[in-house]
Amino acid sequence: MSMHFIRRAIRFAKRVVSSKLSLQQSSAPAAAQQFSDWRRHLGTSIDWKRALSSVSKGQEVLIATSVGGLSAATILEGMLGVALTLRGARVRFLLCDAVLPACLHIHAGKIRDPAVITEYRLNKEICPGCIGRGRSHYGSLGLPVSYYSDFISEEERRALRKTAREMPVSEIRGFRLKDMNLGEHAMAGTLRFFASGNLPATQEAEDVLRRYFEAALITETVIQRYHEQFSPEVAVFHHGIYVPQGVIGEVCRAHGTRVANWQVGYRKKTFIFSHKETYHHTLINESTDCWTDVPWSEATEKEIMSYLKSRWYGSNDWIWFHDQPKHDAELIAKETGIDFSKPTISLLTNVFWDAQLHFKANAFRDMLDWVLQSIEYFKGRPDLQLAIRIHPAEVRGAIPSRQPLVDEIRKVYPTLPDNVYVIPPDSQVSTYVLCENSDTVVIYGTKTGVELTAMGIPVVVAGEAWIRNKGLTMDATSPENYFDLLDRLPVGKRLDADTINRARKYAFHFFFRRFIPIEFMEPSSNDAPYEIRINDLQDLLPGRDAGLDVLCNGILDGSEFVYPAEKYIGRTQ
Repeated sequence: MSMHFIRRAIRFAKRVVSSKLSLQQSSAPAAAQQFSDWRRHLGTSIDWKRALSSVSKGQEVLIATSVGGLSAATILEGMLGVALTLRGARVRFLLCDAVLPACLHIHAGKIRDPAVITEYRLNKEICPGCIGRGRSHYGSLGLPVSYYSDFISEEERRALRKTAREMPVSEIRGFRLKDMNLGEHAMAGTLRFFASGNLPATQEAEDVLRRYFEAALITETVIQRYHEQFSPEVAVFHHGIYVPQGVIGEVCRAHGTRVANWQVGYRKKTFIFSHKETYHHTLINESTDCWTDVPWSEATEKEIMSYLKSRWYGSNDWIWFHDQPKHDAELIAKETGIDFSKPTISLLTNVFWDAQLHFKANAFRDMLDWVLQSIEYFKGRPDLQLAIRIHPAEVRGAIPSRQPLVDEIRKVYPTLPDNVYVIPPDSQVSTYVLCENSDTVVIYGTKTGVELTAMGIPVVVAGEAWIRNKGLTMDATSPENYFDLLDRLPVGKRLDADTINRARKYAFHFFFRRFIPIEFMEPSSNDAPYEIRINDLQDLLPGRDAGLDVLCNGILDGSEFVYPAEKYIGRTQ
């Protein structure tokens, strides 16, 4: 694989991970060139004119993009607006127009100074470009667009600002309004802003939290009023967490409005959608019935195993975090000091600040608590080696962590126990080869557990990893239960054949059925993460793209967001 390809892959991955999502501040006219020319497609289409004339009785669909500057969102959600209209829906977009004092469009690595938030300068320094991009793109569709300011007055915003200012900071995270978790999303958004797993103990951080809390309160009012005026039957929007998207979901669910959340998939051209709430929750609780009986064949097995091997290099993905991974176990042993002839347990972290939500199944307070307690446990197990692999996205992700896990470990363990090894995020050590040479792997929230079980590697789950509850892993339910599971190590063998076969079925379901392909969504050569390449509007009609049909049917009918990939093994759509 050429260095040119690798560097291009990493640059592209950072753009797509910025669907977690990148800050775009260019002017609206320049930005419009990044999208499909919708006016060209819509202006001459008989199908479009027919659709617009017949939607008056269709389902009321809210596409609550809110942050118009997030190109990954507006590109996909704009396309969905057109596709749903062609299927008879009444689509309306919702955009913020400088009403929120803080949102997920920004983070500390992208703005010069948090004072942009704390001093209420967002509406002058960031919002104009964001609003311009959203209006430019959605304006080209000819579909109705509502704005946050349509639903809340200046006086009401001042009152909510006062509420946020006077709320004791210790009560914000747990704040609930009519059983809606507004405080949780405000805190998650703040931690994302600082790229930190814990709120920094500074006045500045407290002020930023108050702005996100204020934004959550404003969003709640806006979405309540939107429902009073338009009564949407279904709402579609990215993420489903943070501010404003997490709050939008809370209000929609309170009104009984169906919710469809989405995020960019790992495989190229794919997206993951979920009903009711963010996939961070739904994938953990998904019924095993939807994948255990998937028809299985030698071709299906070959397809998933070939893809899983490709993930070692990122060749089939548009989200990937390595540069030049080392796949030689001897070189890894030499770099880390690990003796693979002795029983080794690998511990894989995830990005500390990402998706800081409450998960009932978590055995520990948070990931750092888990890591530190694990080190203390293995300190008393000299018969085992513990290799802690810190997630590469700490330094290579779109929002690099500002609370490095290496530093947090060093605060408690200036000198590590002799049998504990920490592999930093910038190391080129292949996580897969490390795990391949380990007896067991312990994880918290990483998706890597899906891949490792398919390789036959025993996995212990301590947090909200999606592999939990699938009958494939040792799932800890409390610290005591976690340490009981560790007491059983080393396992001394790989998973049995039946479990491996079941794990590969789940991996196929996860990567090929839940990650839904849209064939005309292509990687982009400009600042946008991807672009739409269609010949004409007929490419969006029912029956033209199987993945798009799955998405539209799921939104309109509530059918499962599961792509029947098993039907297409060995052939294209």
